Amino acid sequence: MLEHLGEAQGALTRLHLGPFTPFLVTHPEHLRRILRTNAANYPRGAAMWKALSRLVGDGIGGEGAQWHASREVLRGAFSGAYLAQMGPQMAGSIDAAVADLGARGGAGRPLDASVEMTRVVQRVIDPVFFGRLIPDGEGDRLGAAVGTAMGSLLWRMAMPFVPHSVPLPGDRAFRKATRTVNEILRPVVTAARNAPRDGGDVVTRLSNGTGPDGAPLTDDQVCDDIVALFVAGSESSAIGLTWIWVALAQHPDVARRVRAEVDAVLDGARPAREHVRRLTYTQQVLREVMRVYSVGWAVPRTALEDDVIDGVPIPAGSTLAISPYLTHRIEEFWPDPLRFDPARFDRAEVQSRHPLAYVPFGDGVHQCLGEAFFQQEATLVVAAMLSRYDVAVAGRVTPKLSLTLQPQEPVQLVVTPRH
Repeated sequence: MLEHLGEAQGALTRLHLGPFTPFLVTHPEHLRRILRTNAANYPRGAAMWKALSRLVGDGIGGEGAQWHASREVLRGAFSGAYLAQMGPQMAGSIDAAVADLGARGGAGRPLDASVEMTRVVQRVIDPVFFGRLIPDGEGDRLGAAVGTAMGSLLWRMAMPFVPHSVPLPGDRAFRKATRTVNEILRPVVTAARNAPRDGGDVVTRLSNGTGPDGAPLTDDQVCDDIVALFVAGSESSAIGLTWIWVALAQHPDVARRVRAEVDAVLDGARPAREHVRRLTYTQQVLREVMRVYSVGWAVPRTALEDDVIDGVPIPAGSTLAISPYLTHRIEEFWPDPLRFDPARFDRAEVQSRHPLAYVPFGDGVHQCLGEAFFQQEATLVVAAMLSRYDVAVAGRVTPKLSLTLQPQEPVQLVVTPRH
C-alpha cells in the first residue's frame, strides 16, 4: 500500500479509506507548514493520539500546557551534558548486555533480534531513565506489558467513535497490561520521591517536576510520562536496532566497511563514548537505516482551522497523515530512493538537501527529545556487537505496518564469536 502511495512523489493527496479520508502529507515544504510555520493549527489530536492517551496520558505524550510542562522537565535528561555524564554507564551497560546476548546465542542458536535488542536497550535505560530503581528482571516484564498495551490499541484507533464503555477486541489485554505497568512503576515513583532528590534520571526529574499550574506532578502524571518515554526509548529503539541487522545482512559490502571502521577505531578496546564521534561511516549507515525503515511510518495531525497548503484547501477538523516513510522516498530529494546508500549522509549531501526531507524523529515542537540519545546508543550497540561477533540474519525479512514499521517475521540473528 505505502509503495503505491509513494507514486504521488510529494503531492498532497486525499486518501479514501471508507469513512476515513485523511490528507497524506509527504513533501518537505508541506511538512514545514504543518510542523513549523503554522504548527499551532495542527496539534496531535487524531484517533491515534486519542487511543494512545489511554496508555501515555496527556503529558509528554499529549498536547497543550501539560505537554509543555513535561517536556521542559525532561529536556535536561536528553541534553548533551547529561549524555556525556551517562556515557560511561551507557557504554558499560551495552557491552555487558551484548556479552550476555552472545552467551544465549552459543553453538549457532538463532536469537530473536527484537527480544535481544529490547534487552540491550533496557539495560541502558534502567540507569538513565530510572536511576536503577527498576528491580532486576522487572525490565523485561515492563517492556512486555507496554508492548502488549500498545498492540491492543489498534481497534480503538480504528474505531475512535466507540465509547470506552463498549468493549472492543484488545480491551481486556490492555487492562491487564496496564495493571502490570502500574504494579512495576508505582513503587519506582514512590522510591524516587522518598530517596535523595538530586539525581538526573528521568524518574527523579519528573518527581521533582511541576505542572503548568506550578503544582508538583502527581504520581499518575509521573507514571504516564515514564510509560510514554519507555515506548519511545525502548520499543521504538529496539525496532530501529533490529532493522540495522536486516540492512547489514542485505548489504554485505556495507557491513564489511562498518566492521573495518569499528576495528580501526576501537583497536581492541571496549566501545566507549569517545569512540562514537570517530565512527563516522557507522553513523551514516544508521541514518540510512532510519531513512529506509522509518519506525514511525505515519503520524497524524488535526487541523483546528481552515488552511491552504500548496493551493489545496484544508478544512477545519481534517486529519493529516504525515508519513516520513514516504517523504524518505521522494526522488526529488533522494535519487534512486530504494537503493541503500549511506553516502547520502556525507556532510555535503546533508547540507544541500531540504532540512525536512529527513524526518525519522519528527520536527518542530514535537521533535523527539531522544534523537541524540538513540544515535549514541545505536552506534555503541553496533560497535559492541561487531567487535565481538560475526552477525548473520537467517531468512528473508519484509516490513509490515502496525503502529510502527516492524518486521513481518521474527528477525533471527546468528552470532559467532570473532577470533
